[in-house]
Amino acid sequence: MSARTVICLLRQDLRLHDHEVFHWAQSHAEHIVPLYCFDPRHYLGTAVYNLPRTGPFRLRFLLDSIRDLRSALLKKGSTLVVRRGRPEEVVEDLIRSLPFVSAVVFHQEVASEERAVEQAVKEVCAQMKVKVHTCWGSTLYHRDDLPFPLARLPDVYTQFRKAVETQSRVRPLFLSPDQMRPLPPGLEEGAVPTMEELGQTEPVSDPRSAFPCSGGESQVLARLKHYFWDTDSVASYKETRNGLIGVDYSTKFSSWLALGCISPRYIYHQVRQYESERTANQSTYWVIFELLWRDYFKFVGVKYGNRLFHLKGLQDKSVPWKKDMTLYNAWKEGRTGIPFVDANMREMAMTGFMSNRGRQNVASFLTKDLGLDWRMGAEWFEYLLVDHDVCSNYGNWLYSAGLGNDPRENRKFNMIKQGLDYDADGDYVRRWVPELQGLGGGEVHAPWALGPSALNHAQVTLGTSYPHPVVMAPEWSRHTGRKAGGRQSDSCPSARGKKGPSHTPKQHKDRGIDFYFSKSKNL
Repeated sequence: MSARTVICLLRQDLRLHDHEVFHWAQSHAEHIVPLYCFDPRHYLGTAVYNLPRTGPFRLRFLLDSIRDLRSALLKKGSTLVVRRGRPEEVVEDLIRSLPFVSAVVFHQEVASEERAVEQAVKEVCAQMKVKVHTCWGSTLYHRDDLPFPLARLPDVYTQFRKAVETQSRVRPLFLSPDQMRPLPPGLEEGAVPTMEELGQTEPVSDPRSAFPCSGGESQVLARLKHYFWDTDSVASYKETRNGLIGVDYSTKFSSWLALGCISPRYIYHQVRQYESERTANQSTYWVIFELLWRDYFKFVGVKYGNRLFHLKGLQDKSVPWKKDMTLYNAWKEGRTGIPFVDANMREMAMTGFMSNRGRQNVASFLTKDLGLDWRMGAEWFEYLLVDHDVCSNYGNWLYSAGLGNDPRENRKFNMIKQGLDYDADGDYVRRWVPELQGLGGGEVHAPWALGPSALNHAQVTLGTSYPHPVVMAPEWSRHTGRKAGGRQSDSCPSARGKKGPSHTPKQHKDRGIDFYFSKSKNL
C-alpha cells in the first residue's frame, strides 16, 4: 500500500503552535503537504464599492507570515507548498498528481466566501473519493464548548461573556511538533509571489507608525514575550489601551491574530501564567476580555451569516444613507477639516494601522455626522487595515451604524470632546496633520474656533492650507474654548486631562471596550 499523504490547506492559521490541523495530519499520514494558496479572488474588488480588497500593508504582512512559516517548517523537516490559484482547483491538481492522497484537512472559517471555498474543496474530494477532515481553531472558546447553541447566541455581549466565563473552559494547547512528516517525494514547494505579481506596490515604511511590525509566528511570539515578560506592559494594559502614539500602549496582537500567526488560546494561557508568576489585575483580565470580543463577533458571524454585510444590518432596519463621494473622499483622505478624524485616517492610509479609539471615532463620524453608507467605511477599512478580520470589522461597523444585534444603539461620538479627552495636548494630531503644527496644545482640535491672529501666527489658512470642516455638529461647540464663565472664546478649546496622548484620562479608564456599549451618551 502506498504511503498516505494528507494535504493541510492553510488559510488564517499560519503558525505551528496550537494547530489542530497539523496535529491531526501527523497521526494520519506518512507525508504531509502544508499548502497555502494565493486565491485570486482575494485580490479583486470589494463587494459593493469595488475598492481593492487586499491593500499593500496587509499583503506585505501576509507575505512576511508566509515566509516565516516556510522557514519554521523547513527547520522541522518540511516546507510550505505555495501555489497561486483557487484552493479547490489547486487541491484537485495535487490529488491527481500525487500517488495517494488519503485526506484533506483544514480549519473551518466563518464568512460566506471562506465557507464557499470549503464547500468547493469538499465537492472535489467527494468526486475523487478523498476524505475531508475539518477542525475549529480560530476562537478562544471552541464552538462546541459554548453553553448554548449558536442559533441562540445572546444578542448582548455581556450576556455572552458571563455565560462562557462561568460555564465553559478554554481548551489546552496542541503542542508544536518536534518534527514534521516530510513532503511526498518530488513535490516542488513553489515560489512565494512578489507584491507586484499580486498587483500591489511595496509600501513605504513610515517612522511615525504605531505598528512597525512584521508578519509571522516568530515575530508575534517575540512581541508577546516583550509585552508580557520583558516589560510587564500587560500589567498596565487597561490604563494605556486607549493611547494613540507608540508601540506599547496596547498589545498589537490583532494583525497576527487575523492571519492565525498566534492562537488566542496561546495568549490566554500566557496571561494565566503571567498572573500566576507576576501579577493578576484588571489589565491582565482585559486582554482576555478583548479576546472574548473577538470570539463574540466570530459567533455573531456564524449566527447571522451574510446579514453581517447587508445594508440593513442585523436588525433589518432601513436608514436613508447617503452616497456622497465628495464627503467620502474627504473622509478617506483625511481632508474633513476635523483634525482628530483626519489624523486617524491619515495614519491608517500611511501605515495600515489605527488605534481602537481612532476606529470608533472615524466610524461614528462617517455614519452619524456624515450619514454615509456604513459599508463605504467597512470596505475602506478592509482594504487598508493590516489586521482586517471580516467578522470584527463588519460587526463593529454595524454597531457604529446602529444596526448591530445589541438593542442599544445610536451612540454618537463628539469629535472635539474625544480629541481633547484622548489627545489633550494635540501631539497626535500634529504628528499626522503637520499643516497644523503651528497650533499649540488642545487648540489644534478646532482650528475654526480660533481668531484670525491665532491662525495667522500658526501660518494656518482655513480653506487653503487646511480645509474648512465638511460638517459641523452642534454639540461640538460645548468643547471649543470655554472661558471660566462658560462663554465661548475665539482663542482655543479647553484641553481636558493632564496626561499626554499615550495615556487614558482617569475618568475614562473604566469604560467598556467600545463606545456603543457605554451607558453614557456624552461621548
